[in-house]
Amino acid sequence: MGGRQLTVKRLSADFLIIGGGTAGCGAALSFCGVSGGSVLIIEKANIERSGCLAAGVNALNAYILPGQTPEDYADYVRRDAEYIIREDLVLTMAEGLNRAARRLEELGLTILKDADGNYAARGKRNIKINGENIKPLLAGAVRKAPRIAVLERAAAIGYIVRDGRVLGVYAIGTDEPVLYAVRAKAVLCATGGAAGLYRPNNPGFSRHKMWYPPFNTGAGYAMGIRAGAEMTTFEMRFIALRCKDTIAPTGTLAQGVGAKQVNALGEAYEEKYGVTTSQRVHGTARENAEGRGPCYLRTVGITPDQDEELYRAYLNMSPSQTLKWIESGLAPSAQNVEIEGTEPYIVGGHTASGYWVDTDRETTIGRLFAAGDVAGGCPQKYVTGALAEGEIAARSALKYMHDAWPSLSAAETDALRHGLEEILNRAPAADTEDSLEAEMQAVMDEYAGGIGAGYAFSEASLAAAARKIRDIESRSEKLAAKDMRELVYIFELRDRLTVCASVIAQLAARRETRWHSFAENTDYPEKSGQWLKFVNSRLENGEIRIILRDLVKRGDRYEH
Repeated sequence: MGGRQLTVKRLSADFLIIGGGTAGCGAALSFCGVSGGSVLIIEKANIERSGCLAAGVNALNAYILPGQTPEDYADYVRRDAEYIIREDLVLTMAEGLNRAARRLEELGLTILKDADGNYAARGKRNIKINGENIKPLLAGAVRKAPRIAVLERAAAIGYIVRDGRVLGVYAIGTDEPVLYAVRAKAVLCATGGAAGLYRPNNPGFSRHKMWYPPFNTGAGYAMGIRAGAEMTTFEMRFIALRCKDTIAPTGTLAQGVGAKQVNALGEAYEEKYGVTTSQRVHGTARENAEGRGPCYLRTVGITPDQDEELYRAYLNMSPSQTLKWIESGLAPSAQNVEIEGTEPYIVGGHTASGYWVDTDRETTIGRLFAAGDVAGGCPQKYVTGALAEGEIAARSALKYMHDAWPSLSAAETDALRHGLEEILNRAPAADTEDSLEAEMQAVMDEYAGGIGAGYAFSEASLAAAARKIRDIESRSEKLAAKDMRELVYIFELRDRLTVCASVIAQLAARRETRWHSFAENTDYPEKSGQWLKFVNSRLENGEIRIILRDLVKRGDRYEH
């Protein structure tokens, strides 16, 4: 055969982890702490600087402070999520938060202390850290573990599933022409959420300047959807409230120095709309739409010491904001910080979007687990929650370690290889991955509640979005790739399109507005007690089937 060809490499691991971010690295270390089995992490980039912690953070945003309990944390999460949470998942996650913080400190993370030697609190549930090196510390521990292998520069493209259980995963090299067929006794998906579905704040050349990592393309969600896994709460999108232009975090301003949200008239408006995460975004969007913008976080009048604290904090996690202050010649105490909402994301660590899992974090596909941003039902995880879920999944996977090795089909692997080689050797199509991505983002922005639509949508607009996304999906099947990098880009586009279709279906299914801006349904503008339930979905025979499930009450242990 002429043209570009792929080499097939077959690998095995007792516990296969897809994604070397926070949850993935934490799960690998947890598994090795309780098992003599082997671990393989498949990572698209490099575990030292991949995932949401690539640039570091300046706080651990989920911690049980003295006088508080895991039940208190669960109460906070329930209120913020308007009661759509899995109590079993939130409680078991919360019980591991402080243990996760201690593990990070043992690895070398600097957790700041107060005058009494206790962890320095920032707000009611956060502790301050020097976190620029948090990901290198996790990666360093993984590198030193003798039974953990790391396959980097490899992108997972599909699960290998037979008779309702996962046998492994297929992955392709991002640089080298290799198809990996990896078998495992248990698999953990820890790929993170989905960015890039909607047109971003800064389009064009700056489109990757966004809140969530632009390289998190929803691959883990998409692989699960295509394999028939049940997914939950994609309609609870996440929209971050950020500093305008720099897309820098606002929590450090709101919690660190107590900055209030104010409009152009100087009126504090956050109490008018509410102070949950979605309400803060909604209030800002409404004030702008009604002509009282721009909106700000009021920092004028803070102390010189607080100025210096903010300079340092943003240098640690979002240097562009500190540079903006310096270039303007005005410190935060001399100018308020303008704020805006981002485009929507699908992120199971802030909202409840992701795989429908049982209390052990096993999905509806046997032996396939999910943790971190890709696992649904458990909002407000952040760093420590992702680590806690990774630990739960790793310990739960132990029950499969004495089972026989699965066998993979050589014929199936060869068929996939031939299909990939066909993409690499076909003539260029009229469309490109880049043009179809821009078209997808424009559709989602206009018809499925993006920035341009004020985050709002209707049944009619969602129906139009679904038709247009199906058309783009069809055209994406004809794309050609001249090398492995372009082949990866094609799969990233397809993954995003798969997630878009499920987002649209679940937005349409929830006939209420429970979370303003996150899911602003103009046909059903009020919250309804009839919708205190989960909106789930499963792909069956090429069609998305909606599944409604009751809430799992505190004290109950959910099993599929």
